[in-house]
Amino acid sequence: MKQDLPIGIFDSGVGGLTVYRALHERLPDERFVYLGDTARVPYGTRSLATVERYAIENARFLEAHGIKLLVVACNTASALALPAIREAVRVPVVGVIEPGARAAVDASGGPAVKRRIGVIATEATVQSGAYASAIARLDPDASVIANACPLFVPLAEEGWAGTEVAQMVAADYLKEIKEYGVDTLVLGCTHYPILKSVIQETVGREVSLIDSGEAAALNVEGLLEESGLRRVERVEPQRERQLCDDLDHFYVTDAAARFSRVAERFLGSAPSRLEAVEVWGHDELRTH
Repeated sequence: MKQDLPIGIFDSGVGGLTVYRALHERLPDERFVYLGDTARVPYGTRSLATVERYAIENARFLEAHGIKLLVVACNTASALALPAIREAVRVPVVGVIEPGARAAVDASGGPAVKRRIGVIATEATVQSGAYASAIARLDPDASVIANACPLFVPLAEEGWAGTEVAQMVAADYLKEIKEYGVDTLVLGCTHYPILKSVIQETVGREVSLIDSGEAAALNVEGLLEESGLRRVERVEPQRERQLCDDLDHFYVTDAAARFSRVAERFLGSAPSRLEAVEVWGHDELRTH
């Protein structure tokens, strides 16, 4: 039955694990198949054509493994390649841009509020204007400021989120956004929720932070309900589902050992089923 198929998730690397966590927490009865394209990370500095090609290869790889729905966890791929992905596969596709934009508009709403929304993301996502466009469609009166924060990625992966270095980098990156007086800030990169505390401290407690992964998980829940694809019984009723347990399968295109270490840092546990693969061209794949 389609309800028993897993949900596919892909990201350019390890950052999408924050989206996996959000999905797992909201949908504990579901199984997941995750692909991290660690051989070709980062996507944030790639051209449109390259991001589209990588994204389609990733999507077809996961579709070939029998999924019922695909989540594009990568903000850059969601911003640049979502239409191409939807044309390439036959399963429903959910990105993180639209859900994140809607959550930001909802958080920033109200006649007495200035409705100034900030977006921090990769260079490619910022340059695409995807969040600004999505927010404008939902609320033409909202104003948007966006900044790229590339150093947040290595700070998250190396476990430096709570250091003075992270505080200094955040103060520099977020200075203009803070001066703009935003009431809501979108964390438009999968790595950024790892630095949520330092980001919140920098912009102020009065600013609402929007995790696009959490917003996408809410969207996926609604889509599964509407389409009748949600798993209605617990897979393992005798035990509570844990992050990264043997019911979820993780694939990477390179550096499996590093992925496992960072996953443990992000999630508190390393994947029990982790496999290195090569993904290229159309539907071809080769397993190491």
